[in-house]
Amino acid sequence: MRITIVGSGIAGLAAAVSLHAAGFDDVTVFEADPGIRPHGLGLNILPNAVREIAELGLLDEVRRRAVPTRELAMYNPYGDLVWREDRGTSAGYAWPQLSVSRSHLVLALAAEVRRRLGEGAVVTDARLVGLDHGSGGACGVFADRRGALRRVESDVLLGADGIRSAVRAALYPDEGPPPTNGVLMYRGTAWGDAFLTGRSMAVLGDDSRRLVLYPIDRDEATGRSLINWVAAFPPDDTDCTDGTDSRSAVLAQFGEWSPPGVDLARLLEDTPDIRKYPMTDRDPLPRWTFGSVTLLGDAAHAMYPAGSNGATQAVVDARVLARHLATRPDAGEALRAYEDERRPQMTELQRSNRSMGPERVITLAHRRAPHGFEDVRDVFSEDELADISRGYAVTGKFDQDWVNTRPSLSVGERRRPAARRDTWSEE
Repeated sequence: MRITIVGSGIAGLAAAVSLHAAGFDDVTVFEADPGIRPHGLGLNILPNAVREIAELGLLDEVRRRAVPTRELAMYNPYGDLVWREDRGTSAGYAWPQLSVSRSHLVLALAAEVRRRLGEGAVVTDARLVGLDHGSGGACGVFADRRGALRRVESDVLLGADGIRSAVRAALYPDEGPPPTNGVLMYRGTAWGDAFLTGRSMAVLGDDSRRLVLYPIDRDEATGRSLINWVAAFPPDDTDCTDGTDSRSAVLAQFGEWSPPGVDLARLLEDTPDIRKYPMTDRDPLPRWTFGSVTLLGDAAHAMYPAGSNGATQAVVDARVLARHLATRPDAGEALRAYEDERRPQMTELQRSNRSMGPERVITLAHRRAPHGFEDVRDVFSEDELADISRGYAVTGKFDQDWVNTRPSLSVGERRRPAARRDTWSEE
């Protein structure tokens, strides 16, 4: 079976590794950029995806430059603790939760793809510009920077090319660009002193703003941490679109806040590059699979960055898809089974993230106690707080019982011998 993957982000590369592990040898990843250039800064991988990374044999490499998250702590702007919970192995999971740079994760996956499938398994400078598909296979037309066109025939084509997916656009040509909720996100990383446990994720917020901080690497010699931070707020007169410096814009919104153990002004000053993004997602789709083509990762279900689910669900998508392709005799049936398993769950998660998932406790805390509180039990019952967090985990199937006890997605070494063919043909 010849499989084409469009996109060399986390979803596409995880799919390539997963497919090889499931027995597929004729797998090629096509990337529009001239090289694999990971974008983005820090991210979290929940234990359900770390389990899959471990089963692929990549856990040691990924956690070599990652921080195992010990706790999630949520605060109001005054530094009053709204909610904390253990995470990863501290919460009883058999696998850790990892905070890591996106660059490290992508490069680790890319190296594994090339190790397993060969250097020719990743083709760069290949932008999808056309797609024909049916039950008998798919034909992708790719263009390089010079405009030269090449056709690629495959039995299965996977759209893993992100929130602005060309594959999704071919399947839904009238959809348009990703919608935004009007919130801007400023992001950066800087070395600083460890805070809280040294392995904590801290989220501060009111009813419209969020400040998120967590370490993604650690210098054992100095004890300092590489801290990933995200500041999100609706644009106003302090937004840097009028030329205001990004640091000043963030400080105008959060300068009076009290993140625990963090000198925010110093952290911003030490951040070499601050990036700004609109907060976007995608509307849930009624269908991912069309004949021999399907979507995964952000191309299928891009969601707001709440609950650490973007990279996590991309990895799980890849593993579930590979298992269905390996265990069903018909590729079209396998793609439909993958969608039946994943799409309803991801639709619920997309909708939940539009209310900011478990972070909505911060919004509720601000509305109930806008000037702070002495004791969170005056604002919430413990059961109410726990139900919000537990319900979100169950929605995404990353609650402890499910992750620790469900059957493995691995199918063993089921090699399907197939000499790698030249999948390029000049147009």
